[in-house]
Amino acid sequence: MVASDAMAVIVEVIGWGGAVAVLLAYGLVSAERVSSRSWSYQLLNIGGAIGLVINSTWNGAIPSAVVNVIWIGIGVYALTARRQPSSTGQ
Repeated sequence: MVASDAMAVIVEVIGWGGAVAVLLAYGLVSAERVSSRSWSYQLLNIGGAIGLVINSTWNGAIPSAVVNVIWIGIGVYALTARRQPSSTGQ
């Protein structure tokens, strides 16, 4: 197996792992097994999106990569915004 072939397989596994993580997060929140505000939900989404960005970029699917970078940003924002005290005191 050539090094580039091995890398392609690794990238595919990362991409499929990312897809499973995003779908798992969606399934868990849809089944009300986790809250959309939970760390586990956000981390599954962020981790999954990272895997999808790697795979999309490798395969030249730039629109998909951009959407997943935005998805990561939303997840990071959701995690950090909850740590900030609210200006309304709630």
